[in-house]
Amino acid sequence: MNLLVETREGLGISWNALCANKMRSVLATLGIVIGILTVTLMGAAINGLNQAFIRNVSALGANVFYVSRYKWFNNSFADWLSMRRRPQITLAEAEHAARLLTLDDAVAPTAEDEDTVKYKNRSADDVDIIGTTEAYLQTSGVDVADGRFLTSADAEGTQPICIIGNDVATNLFRGESPLGKHIRIEDQSFQVVGVLSKQGMMFGNSLDDRIIIPLREFLADIWNQPDIEIQVKASSVARLDDAREELLQVMRQVRHLRPEQPDNFSINQQDEIVVWFHEQTAVIALIGLFVTSLALFVGGIGIMNIMFVSVVERTREIGVRKAIGAKRRTILLQFLIESACICFFGGLIGLGIAWLATLAVTKWLFPANLSASIVILSAIVSVLTGVISGFLPAWRAARMDPVDALRSE
Repeated sequence: MNLLVETREGLGISWNALCANKMRSVLATLGIVIGILTVTLMGAAINGLNQAFIRNVSALGANVFYVSRYKWFNNSFADWLSMRRRPQITLAEAEHAARLLTLDDAVAPTAEDEDTVKYKNRSADDVDIIGTTEAYLQTSGVDVADGRFLTSADAEGTQPICIIGNDVATNLFRGESPLGKHIRIEDQSFQVVGVLSKQGMMFGNSLDDRIIIPLREFLADIWNQPDIEIQVKASSVARLDDAREELLQVMRQVRHLRPEQPDNFSINQQDEIVVWFHEQTAVIALIGLFVTSLALFVGGIGIMNIMFVSVVERTREIGVRKAIGAKRRTILLQFLIESACICFFGGLIGLGIAWLATLAVTKWLFPANLSASIVILSAIVSVLTGVISGFLPAWRAARMDPVDALRSE
Protein backbone atom coordinates (compact mmCIF):
# COMPACT_ATOMS: atom_id res chain seq x y z
CA MET A 1 0.00 0.00 0.00
CA ASN A 2 1.61 3.25 -1.09
CA LEU A 3 1.56 6.48 0.87
CA LEU A 4 -1.14 8.10 -1.28
CA VAL A 5 -3.56 5.23 -0.71
CA GLU A 6 -2.76 5.21 3.03
CA THR A 7 -3.39 8.96 3.22
CA ARG A 8 -6.72 8.64 1.39
CA GLU A 9 -7.76 5.77 3.63
CA GLY A 10 -6.64 7.68 6.73
CA LEU A 11 -8.73 10.68 5.69
CA GLY A 12 -11.80 8.47 5.32
CA ILE A 13 -11.32 6.80 8.70
CA SER A 14 -10.60 10.16 10.37
CA TRP A 15 -13.74 11.73 8.87
CA ASN A 16 -15.88 8.82 10.08
CA ALA A 17 -14.35 9.08 13.55
CA LEU A 18 -15.01 12.83 13.71
CA CYS A 19 -18.60 12.38 12.56
CA ALA A 20 -19.17 9.61 15.09
CA ASN A 21 -18.05 11.88 17.95
CA LYS A 22 -19.39 15.28 16.88
CA MET A 23 -19.60 16.86 20.33
CA ARG A 24 -16.11 15.74 21.29
CA SER A 25 -14.75 16.99 17.96
CA VAL A 26 -16.39 20.39 18.47
CA LEU A 27 -15.02 20.72 22.01
CA ALA A 28 -11.58 19.65 20.80
CA THR A 29 -11.52 22.46 18.23
CA LEU A 30 -12.38 25.23 20.70
CA GLY A 31 -8.83 25.65 21.96
CA ILE A 32 -7.48 25.77 18.41
CA VAL A 33 -10.20 28.23 17.36
CA ILE A 34 -9.13 30.60 20.14
CA GLY A 35 -5.44 30.14 19.35
CA ILE A 36 -5.80 30.71 15.59
CA LEU A 37 -8.20 33.61 16.18
CA THR A 38 -5.59 35.27 18.41
CA VAL A 39 -2.76 34.66 15.93
CA THR A 40 -4.79 35.95 12.99
CA LEU A 41 -6.11 39.06 14.71
CA MET A 42 -2.65 39.99 15.97
CA GLY A 43 -1.20 39.60 12.48
CA ALA A 44 -4.07 41.52 10.86
CA ALA A 45 -3.80 44.36 13.39
CA ILE A 46 -0.03 44.75 12.99
CA ASN A 47 -0.29 44.47 9.21
CA GLY A 48 -3.07 47.07 9.05
CA LEU A 49 -1.31 49.48 11.39
CA ASN A 50 1.93 49.12 9.42
CA GLN A 51 0.19 49.96 6.15
CA ALA A 52 -1.72 52.89 7.65
CA PHE A 53 1.44 54.18 9.30
CA ILE A 54 3.46 54.05 6.09
CA ARG A 55 0.66 55.86 4.24
CA ASN A 56 0.54 58.58 6.88
CA VAL A 57 4.29 58.99 7.23
CA SER A 58 4.75 59.15 3.47
CA ALA A 59 2.77 62.40 3.63
CA LEU A 60 5.69 63.91 5.54
CA GLY A 61 7.90 63.45 2.50
CA ALA A 62 11.06 61.38 2.28
CA ASN A 63 13.02 64.47 1.20
CA VAL A 64 11.77 66.89 3.87
CA PHE A 65 13.88 67.90 6.89
CA TYR A 66 12.36 69.27 10.09
CA VAL A 67 14.68 71.60 12.01
CA SER A 68 13.64 72.01 15.61
CA ARG A 69 14.97 72.59 19.10
CA TYR A 70 14.03 69.02 19.94
CA LYS A 71 14.96 65.65 18.52
CA TRP A 72 11.79 63.70 17.79
CA PHE A 73 12.86 60.66 19.81
CA ASN A 74 14.87 61.33 22.96
CA ASN A 75 17.06 58.71 24.57
CA SER A 76 16.39 59.88 28.11
CA PHE A 77 14.76 62.52 30.27
CA ALA A 78 18.18 64.13 30.70
CA ASP A 79 18.44 64.53 26.91
CA TRP A 80 15.03 66.20 26.86
CA LEU A 81 16.06 68.61 29.62
CA SER A 82 19.26 69.41 27.73
CA MET A 83 17.31 70.17 24.55
CA ARG A 84 14.81 72.25 26.48
CA ARG A 85 17.65 74.59 27.45
CA ARG A 86 18.46 75.26 23.79
CA PRO A 87 17.52 78.74 22.50
CA GLN A 88 14.35 78.90 20.47
CA ILE A 89 14.55 79.07 16.69
CA THR A 90 13.34 82.46 15.52
CA LEU A 91 11.68 83.64 12.33
CA ALA A 92 14.76 85.77 11.54
CA GLU A 93 16.96 82.65 11.73
CA ALA A 94 14.57 80.72 9.49
CA GLU A 95 14.58 83.51 6.89
CA HIS A 96 18.37 83.80 7.06
CA ALA A 97 18.75 80.04 6.54
CA ALA A 98 16.37 80.14 3.57
CA ARG A 99 18.57 82.75 1.89
CA LEU A 100 21.74 80.69 2.37
CA LEU A 101 20.45 77.27 1.31
CA THR A 102 21.09 76.16 -2.27
CA LEU A 103 19.99 72.50 -2.34
CA ASP A 104 16.36 73.12 -1.38
CA ASP A 105 13.06 73.41 -3.21
CA ALA A 106 11.15 75.09 -0.40
CA VAL A 107 11.67 76.37 3.14
CA ALA A 108 8.63 76.80 5.38
CA PRO A 109 9.01 78.19 8.92
CA THR A 110 6.06 77.00 11.02
CA ALA A 111 4.68 77.67 14.47
CA GLU A 112 1.86 75.81 16.21
CA ASP A 113 -0.59 76.33 19.03
CA GLU A 114 -3.95 74.91 20.09
CA ASP A 115 -6.96 77.12 20.52
CA THR A 116 -10.75 77.30 20.48
CA VAL A 117 -12.24 78.37 17.15
CA LYS A 118 -15.69 79.96 16.87
CA TYR A 119 -18.20 80.57 14.12
CA LYS A 120 -21.50 82.23 15.12
CA ASN A 121 -22.72 80.19 18.10
CA ARG A 122 -20.62 77.11 17.28
CA SER A 123 -17.14 76.33 18.53
CA ALA A 124 -14.42 73.71 18.17
CA ASP A 125 -11.93 73.14 20.97
CA ASP A 126 -8.24 72.20 20.80
CA VAL A 127 -7.89 72.99 17.11
CA ASP A 128 -4.30 72.99 15.88
CA ILE A 129 -3.43 76.51 14.69
CA ILE A 130 -0.47 76.55 12.29
CA GLY A 131 1.28 79.74 11.31
CA THR A 132 3.39 79.35 8.17
CA THR A 133 4.11 80.60 4.65
CA GLU A 134 3.10 79.65 1.12
CA ALA A 135 5.99 77.10 1.00
CA TYR A 136 4.14 74.90 3.51
CA LEU A 137 2.06 73.58 0.61
CA GLN A 138 5.24 71.95 -0.79
CA THR A 139 6.84 70.77 2.45
CA SER A 140 3.81 69.34 4.23
CA GLY A 141 2.07 67.40 1.48
CA VAL A 142 -1.30 69.07 2.15
CA ASP A 143 -3.74 69.66 -0.69
CA VAL A 144 -6.53 72.20 -1.06
CA ALA A 145 -9.97 70.74 -1.79
CA ASP A 146 -11.81 74.04 -2.12
CA GLY A 147 -10.65 77.64 -2.47
CA ARG A 148 -6.94 78.45 -2.37
CA PHE A 149 -3.82 78.25 -0.21
CA LEU A 150 -1.61 81.04 1.11
CA THR A 151 0.25 83.21 -1.39
CA SER A 152 3.55 85.03 -0.91
CA ALA A 153 1.55 88.27 -0.54
CA ASP A 154 -0.51 86.65 2.24
CA ALA A 155 2.65 85.47 4.00
CA GLU A 156 4.27 88.91 3.88
CA GLY A 157 1.15 90.93 4.62
CA THR A 158 -1.12 91.24 7.64
CA GLN A 159 -4.38 90.13 6.05
CA PRO A 160 -6.21 87.86 8.56
CA ILE A 161 -7.07 84.91 6.33
CA CYS A 162 -7.05 81.17 6.99
CA ILE A 163 -7.29 77.74 5.39
CA ILE A 164 -9.27 75.25 7.48
CA GLY A 165 -9.08 71.48 7.78
CA ASN A 166 -11.86 69.14 6.69
CA ASP A 167 -13.07 68.38 10.22
CA VAL A 168 -13.14 72.08 11.16
CA ALA A 169 -15.26 72.83 8.08
CA THR A 170 -17.66 70.01 8.95
CA ASN A 171 -17.99 70.87 12.64
CA LEU A 172 -18.36 74.63 12.30
CA PHE A 173 -20.23 75.09 9.02
CA ARG A 174 -22.34 71.89 8.87
CA GLY A 175 -22.99 71.79 5.16
CA GLU A 176 -22.76 75.46 4.24
CA SER A 177 -19.77 76.67 2.23
CA PRO A 178 -17.10 78.14 4.52
CA LEU A 179 -15.43 80.19 1.79
CA GLY A 180 -15.66 83.89 2.48
CA LYS A 181 -17.02 83.33 6.01
CA HIS A 182 -15.26 84.65 9.10
CA ILE A 183 -14.20 82.59 12.11
CA ARG A 184 -12.72 83.82 15.39
CA ILE A 185 -9.43 82.70 16.92
CA GLU A 186 -8.28 84.46 20.09
CA ASP A 187 -11.01 87.06 19.46
CA GLN A 188 -9.40 87.87 16.10
CA SER A 189 -11.54 87.47 13.00
CA PHE A 190 -10.10 85.40 10.11
CA GLN A 191 -11.64 85.02 6.66
CA VAL A 192 -11.74 81.47 5.29
CA VAL A 193 -10.17 81.33 1.82
CA GLY A 194 -9.61 77.59 1.49
CA VAL A 195 -10.50 74.13 2.77
CA LEU A 196 -7.90 71.34 2.94
CA SER A 197 -8.47 67.86 1.54
CA LYS A 198 -9.22 65.13 4.06
CA GLN A 199 -6.03 63.54 5.38
CA GLY A 200 -7.09 61.22 8.19
CA MET A 201 -5.18 60.35 11.36
CA MET A 202 -1.54 60.19 12.39
CA PHE A 203 -0.37 58.89 15.79
CA GLY A 204 -3.94 59.10 17.08
CA ASN A 205 -4.33 62.77 16.12
CA SER A 206 -6.57 64.10 13.37
CA LEU A 207 -4.77 65.87 10.55
CA ASP A 208 -8.08 67.46 9.56
CA ASP A 209 -8.62 69.33 12.82
CA ARG A 210 -6.34 72.26 12.02
CA ILE A 211 -6.25 75.78 10.66
CA ILE A 212 -3.42 77.39 8.68
CA ILE A 213 -2.83 81.14 8.90
CA PRO A 214 0.03 83.41 7.75
CA LEU A 215 3.00 83.18 10.11
CA ARG A 216 3.22 86.94 10.67
CA GLU A 217 -0.44 86.99 11.58
CA PHE A 218 0.21 84.10 13.99
CA LEU A 219 3.00 86.08 15.67
CA ALA A 220 0.81 89.18 15.93
CA ASP A 221 -2.44 87.60 17.16
CA ILE A 222 -1.80 84.09 18.53
CA TRP A 223 1.67 83.80 20.06
CA ASN A 224 4.47 86.33 19.68
CA GLN A 225 7.34 84.09 20.87
CA PRO A 226 6.68 80.60 19.55
CA ASP A 227 9.24 77.84 19.11
CA ILE A 228 9.53 77.84 15.32
CA GLU A 229 10.20 74.68 13.31
CA ILE A 230 11.80 75.00 9.88
CA GLN A 231 10.59 72.56 7.22
CA VAL A 232 13.09 72.20 4.37
CA LYS A 233 12.30 70.23 1.23
CA ALA A 234 15.45 69.04 -0.53
CA SER A 235 15.61 69.57 -4.27
CA SER A 236 16.59 65.96 -4.97
CA VAL A 237 16.23 62.65 -3.14
CA ALA A 238 19.49 61.55 -4.81
CA ARG A 239 21.32 64.41 -3.06
CA LEU A 240 19.57 64.03 0.29
CA ASP A 241 22.79 63.54 2.26
CA ASP A 242 24.35 66.61 0.66
CA ALA A 243 21.23 68.64 1.40
CA ARG A 244 21.25 67.53 5.03
CA GLU A 245 24.94 68.41 5.43
CA GLU A 246 24.37 71.82 3.87
CA LEU A 247 21.41 72.43 6.16
CA LEU A 248 23.51 71.44 9.17
CA GLN A 249 26.29 73.87 8.25
CA VAL A 250 23.86 76.68 7.43
CA MET A 251 22.03 76.30 10.75
CA ARG A 252 25.33 76.35 12.66
CA GLN A 253 26.28 79.51 10.78
CA VAL A 254 22.89 81.13 11.38
CA ARG A 255 23.05 80.32 15.09
CA HIS A 256 26.67 81.56 15.36
CA LEU A 257 28.10 78.29 16.69
CA ARG A 258 31.87 77.92 16.95
CA PRO A 259 33.47 74.72 15.60
CA GLU A 260 33.93 73.24 19.09
CA GLN A 261 30.36 73.95 20.17
CA PRO A 262 27.70 71.20 19.85
CA ASP A 263 24.56 71.70 17.78
CA ASN A 264 21.78 73.50 19.65
CA PHE A 265 19.12 72.27 17.23
CA SER A 266 18.04 68.95 15.71
CA ILE A 267 17.39 67.91 12.12
CA ASN A 268 14.63 65.31 12.00
CA GLN A 269 13.55 63.12 9.09
CA GLN A 270 10.76 60.73 8.15
CA ASP A 271 12.98 57.65 8.39
CA GLU A 272 13.50 58.26 12.13
CA ILE A 273 9.77 57.79 12.67
CA VAL A 274 9.77 54.61 10.58
CA VAL A 275 12.67 53.11 12.56
CA TRP A 276 11.01 54.01 15.87
CA PHE A 277 7.65 52.58 14.77
CA HIS A 278 9.17 49.30 13.60
CA GLU A 279 10.95 48.98 16.95
CA GLN A 280 7.63 49.40 18.76
CA THR A 281 5.76 46.95 16.52
CA ALA A 282 8.56 44.40 16.94
CA VAL A 283 8.08 44.52 20.71
CA ILE A 284 4.30 44.27 20.31
CA ALA A 285 4.74 41.33 17.92
CA LEU A 286 6.97 39.48 20.40
CA ILE A 287 4.45 39.96 23.20
CA GLY A 288 1.64 38.92 20.87
CA LEU A 289 3.62 35.86 19.76
CA PHE A 290 4.07 34.81 23.39
CA VAL A 291 0.35 35.22 24.14
CA THR A 292 -0.74 33.38 20.99
CA SER A 293 1.80 30.62 21.66
CA LEU A 294 0.20 30.07 25.07
CA ALA A 295 -3.25 29.90 23.48
CA LEU A 296 -2.07 27.38 20.88
CA PHE A 297 -0.20 25.40 23.54
CA VAL A 298 -3.37 25.08 25.63
CA GLY A 299 -5.34 24.15 22.53
CA GLY A 300 -2.68 21.59 21.59
CA ILE A 301 -2.81 20.01 25.03
CA GLY A 302 -6.58 19.65 24.64
CA ILE A 303 -6.14 17.97 21.24
CA MET A 304 -3.54 15.60 22.70
CA ASN A 305 -5.87 14.56 25.51
CA ILE A 306 -8.74 13.99 23.09
CA MET A 307 -6.51 11.88 20.86
CA PHE A 308 -5.31 9.76 23.79
CA VAL A 309 -8.97 9.09 24.66
CA SER A 310 -9.66 8.24 21.02
CA VAL A 311 -6.76 5.76 20.94
CA VAL A 312 -7.98 4.04 24.09
CA GLU A 313 -11.56 3.77 22.77
CA ARG A 314 -10.40 2.31 19.46
CA THR A 315 -7.83 -0.16 20.80
CA ARG A 316 -9.66 -3.17 19.36
CA GLU A 317 -10.00 -1.44 15.99
CA ILE A 318 -6.22 -0.85 16.01
CA GLY A 319 -5.65 -4.50 16.91
CA VAL A 320 -7.87 -5.72 14.07
CA ARG A 321 -6.17 -3.46 11.53
CA LYS A 322 -2.71 -4.55 12.61
CA ALA A 323 -3.77 -8.22 12.63
CA ILE A 324 -4.82 -8.03 8.97
CA GLY A 325 -1.55 -6.43 7.95
CA ALA A 326 -1.67 -2.70 8.67
CA LYS A 327 1.80 -1.28 9.21
CA ARG A 328 2.85 0.99 12.04
CA ARG A 329 3.16 3.96 9.70
CA THR A 330 -0.42 3.37 8.52
CA ILE A 331 -1.77 3.56 12.07
CA LEU A 332 0.51 6.52 12.84
CA LEU A 333 -0.65 8.35 9.73
CA GLN A 334 -4.31 7.65 10.48
CA PHE A 335 -4.24 9.32 13.90
CA LEU A 336 -1.99 12.17 12.74
CA ILE A 337 -4.47 12.93 9.95
CA GLU A 338 -7.34 12.85 12.43
CA SER A 339 -5.55 15.24 14.78
CA ALA A 340 -4.55 17.53 11.89
CA CYS A 341 -8.14 17.56 10.56
CA ILE A 342 -9.51 18.60 13.95
CA CYS A 343 -7.03 21.48 14.12
CA PHE A 344 -7.56 22.42 10.47
CA PHE A 345 -11.32 22.70 10.92
CA GLY A 346 -10.74 24.66 14.11
CA GLY A 347 -8.37 26.91 12.19
CA LEU A 348 -10.99 27.53 9.48
CA ILE A 349 -13.56 28.49 12.12
CA GLY A 350 -10.99 30.77 13.78
CA LEU A 351 -10.21 32.41 10.44
CA GLY A 352 -13.90 32.98 9.76
CA ILE A 353 -14.38 34.67 13.13
CA ALA A 354 -11.16 36.66 12.63
CA TRP A 355 -12.40 37.92 9.26
CA LEU A 356 -15.61 39.22 10.83
CA ALA A 357 -13.67 40.70 13.75
CA THR A 358 -11.25 42.41 11.34
CA LEU A 359 -14.15 44.09 9.54
CA ALA A 360 -15.54 45.32 12.86
CA VAL A 361 -12.16 46.55 14.12
CA THR A 362 -11.47 48.38 10.85
CA LYS A 363 -14.87 50.08 10.97
CA TRP A 364 -14.89 51.19 14.59
CA LEU A 365 -11.35 51.16 16.00
CA PHE A 366 -8.31 51.18 13.72
CA PRO A 367 -7.34 49.81 10.30
CA ALA A 368 -6.64 46.06 10.19
CA ASN A 369 -5.72 44.00 7.17
CA LEU A 370 -6.28 40.25 6.92
CA SER A 371 -3.92 39.51 4.04
CA ALA A 372 -3.64 36.24 2.10
CA SER A 373 -0.22 35.55 3.67
CA ILE A 374 -1.72 35.77 7.18
CA VAL A 375 -4.55 33.40 6.20
CA ILE A 376 -2.14 30.86 4.69
CA LEU A 377 0.24 31.10 7.67
CA SER A 378 -2.64 30.62 10.13
CA ALA A 379 -3.86 27.54 8.23
CA ILE A 380 -0.34 26.05 8.22
CA VAL A 381 0.08 26.76 11.94
CA SER A 382 -3.23 25.05 12.73
CA VAL A 383 -2.25 21.91 10.78
CA LEU A 384 1.23 21.83 12.38
CA THR A 385 -0.35 22.20 15.81
CA GLY A 386 -2.52 19.17 15.04
CA VAL A 387 0.43 17.10 13.83
CA ILE A 388 2.60 17.98 16.84
CA SER A 389 -0.24 17.51 19.36
CA GLY A 390 -1.33 14.21 17.87
CA PHE A 391 2.11 12.67 17.46
CA LEU A 392 2.39 11.05 20.92
CA PRO A 393 -1.10 9.47 20.85
CA ALA A 394 -0.49 8.32 17.26
CA TRP A 395 2.91 6.90 18.19
CA ARG A 396 1.34 5.02 21.08
CA ALA A 397 -1.34 3.60 18.77
CA ALA A 398 1.24 2.60 16.14
CA ARG A 399 3.36 0.68 18.69
CA MET A 400 0.50 -1.32 20.17
CA ASP A 401 0.90 -5.08 20.18
CA PRO A 402 -1.97 -6.50 18.08
CA VAL A 403 -2.51 -9.43 20.48
CA ASP A 404 -2.84 -7.14 23.52
CA ALA A 405 -5.03 -4.76 21.54
CA LEU A 406 -7.43 -7.56 20.50
CA ARG A 407 -7.73 -8.71 24.14
CA SER A 408 -8.90 -5.28 25.31
CA GLU A 409 -12.59 -4.77 26.00
